Amino acid sequence: MSLSPIGALRHSGSLFAMALDVARTVPRRPFQAREFIQQAWFIASVTILPTALVSIPFGAVIALQIGSLTRQLGAQSFSGAASVLAVLREASPIVTALLIAGAGGTAICADLGARKIRDEIDAMQVLGIDPVHRLVVPRVLASMLVAVLLNGLVSVVGVAGGYFFNVVLQNGTPGAYLASFTTLAQLSDLWAAEVKALVFGAIAAIVASYKGLTAKGGPKGVGDAVNQSVVITFMLLFVTNFVMTAVYFQVVPQRG
Repeated sequence: MSLSPIGALRHSGSLFAMALDVARTVPRRPFQAREFIQQAWFIASVTILPTALVSIPFGAVIALQIGSLTRQLGAQSFSGAASVLAVLREASPIVTALLIAGAGGTAICADLGARKIRDEIDAMQVLGIDPVHRLVVPRVLASMLVAVLLNGLVSVVGVAGGYFFNVVLQNGTPGAYLASFTTLAQLSDLWAAEVKALVFGAIAAIVASYKGLTAKGGPKGVGDAVNQSVVITFMLLFVTNFVMTAVYFQVVPQRG
């Protein structure tokens, strides 16, 4: 990737054009159902276990920090509500996005990059086959589907882990922890988290596909493209998360 401002703008424009091509190509028929199922299964198989394992310490750290803070403020009854809110709104989409980008996105980029340096992508174009329709769209849709499902998994595991650490390690009250779930959290928080996961999955797959299809320089170029895709995806995810969170707070009234 060029470090010059012109090169950065060119790559940014090409990435945005790739996103527009994906959105334009999604309704095109025939839909690559077999490729979609294979990619969804592959992404799920490489992310389910790491996501579940990572969500446990996330929930534990949040529960310990919030439990300590609420105890200092004399508001132990709100520890469950605050923990659930933190896991549901921020931890679940972020963990899901990081694992989708780190595990699924790297695999997508490496696969497409290997096809690119072997001239398979050029051969498809010569035969009149659109690589975006044939290869990119199924991977983007599969990444979005898996991200939404993983977000639910992270929410459940994170809340369960937070409950365990709050009740067992901090001597919290199980009834108060469970009863306070709906004090601050609301159903719109869950829907917002699912929308975030959906968008994050699309961003991770589009960036990985773009870097894979533009890989140059043989196997070393594929490795560089994989590293760049992870870095770019992480940057875009955190910026997008900030924007979506700010919009959510402005649109949805919060409980007091």
